[in-house]
Amino acid sequence: MNKEAIKDHKDLGIYKIAFEAAMKIFELSKKFPVEERYSLTDQIRRSDARRLATASLSRSVCANMAEAWRKRRYEAAFIAKLNDCEAEAAETQTWIEFAVKCNYMNVEVGREIYANYNQVLSGLVNMINNPSPWLRNH
Repeated sequence: MNKEAIKDHKDLGIYKIAFEAAMKIFELSKKFPVEERYSLTDQIRRSDARRLATASLSRSVCANMAEAWRKRRYEAAFIAKLNDCEAEAAETQTWIEFAVKCNYMNVEVGREIYANYNQVLSGLVNMINNPSPWLRNH
C-alpha cells in the first residue's frame, strides 16, 4: 500500500474490504431465523465481549480501524487497536462458520465473506508487524 495515497482510514484497502463484508453480513443477518436474531445475529454483528451483538462484531472491525488510524501518534496504542481489529475479524470468521453450519448462510457466500476477512487479517498483521510507515510524526 502506498502511504502517500492514504489520507484517511477509509482509503485503506483492508477497511474497504471489511466495510463491504460487514454490510453483506448485516443484510444476510436480517434473514436469519427469528430465534437467532438476538443470539447468533448479535454475535456476528458485535466486535468483542465488551460490545453488543453479532452484526456489530463485523462492523466493529471497521470502527476499530478508524480508532487505530487516529492513534498513529503512539505506536503502542496503534498496534493495540490493530490487535483488537485482528481479534474481531477472527471472531467474525468463527460466527460466519456457525451461520453456514446452521444453514443460515449459503456455503459459497460464507466462503466469500470468510475469504474477505482473511484479506483483512493479512493486512492487519502486516500493519502490526511493520507499523512504522503508518505512524504519524509528532
